[in-house]
Parts: sequence; C-alpha cells; structure tokens
Amino acid sequence: MNLEKLVAISGRSGLFRMASNRSNGLIVEDFDNGKRFFVSARLHQFTPLASISIYTESEEDTVELKEVFKRMLENLETNPPLDIKSEGNELRAYFEKIMPEHDRDRVLISDIKKLIKWFSFLQERNLLNFEKTEQATEEVTEG
Repeated sequence: MNLEKLVAISGRSGLFRMASNRSNGLIVEDFDNGKRFFVSARLHQFTPLASISIYTESEEDTVELKEVFKRMLENLETNPPLDIKSEGNELRAYFEKIMPEHDRDRVLISDIKKLIKWFSFLQERNLLNFEKTEQATEEVTEG
C-alpha cells in the first residue's frame, strides 16, 4: 500500500488521491466517483498520509501510519475497529491492543478516531493491500 498520493483535506470528509500539484492548491481525485477537482491551499490544509507518524513512549521513535494500518489489518479478525462514537476509554483500550507502545499523553482520542476512520475508509475500498506493495518493492530492489 502506497500512502504517498493519499491526502486528508481539512473541511472535507474522507481521503483523496492527489492527481496534480499546483502552486495555489491541489487537484485531487475522489475515490468513490473518480471525479477530479481543485482544492485551494488558501482555504484548506493538506495532510499527506505518508507524512503521519504515531508517537511512541521512546522520545526519538515514532511509528509510520503505514505500520499502524498494517497492525490494524493483522488484528482485524480478533480485534476489529470500534465505532468512532465509542467512549474514549474503549477507543484507548482498542488502540493499546494494536499499538501498546504508543505515547498515551501525545496520542489523543481524536487521533485514534481519525486513524479508525481512515482505516475503515481504505478498508471499505480495498485499498489496504500490503502484499502487492511489498512484492513490488522487493522486485525493484532485486532488479
């Protein structure tokens, strides 16, 4: 799974694929209908998913979002994601099973809700395929 082209946009729900970069914003593609549209940098903030990491208890270490999603996928059968409307302590308990080393002071409940929301969004659209990405990386490295 490649998170490089995926962005979260403030003021818009869901995730989008970055199609093109402009000096004053981005042209993004909607996953559901495939339509492309311009989003102004003056009105919105863009967060590429590849740039997101989760704080750990070790001061110098963080865990990339890709690794967190991978853990969530591996635990899907035994520990499925909760509804984002669940109580904060339930969400924290769920995330502790996924990532026990996360920093409880710096990783907020709102962060956990976003992670679950993004994971569910990508899972519903079959975009969480780690094997294909890892195989492609290995082929490039070997070749």
